[in-house]
Amino acid sequence: MQKPNEITVENLDHLDLVAGLIDRIGILQKINELVGEQPGEIVSTGLVVKQGKRI
Repeated sequence: MQKPNEITVENLDHLDLVAGLIDRIGILQKINELVGEQPGEIVSTGLVVKQGKRI
């Protein structure tokens, strides 16, 4: 009798896929170009969009 192959399952969530696409097509940089930087800004607008968080 053969042993079954081991399977590893990981939860990537959809945000990891979206973040990967954002990196691949350069949306983060484009958002930052369009919005610009604000004085005292710690996190760019593009990064906030990528992370899916509200400010």
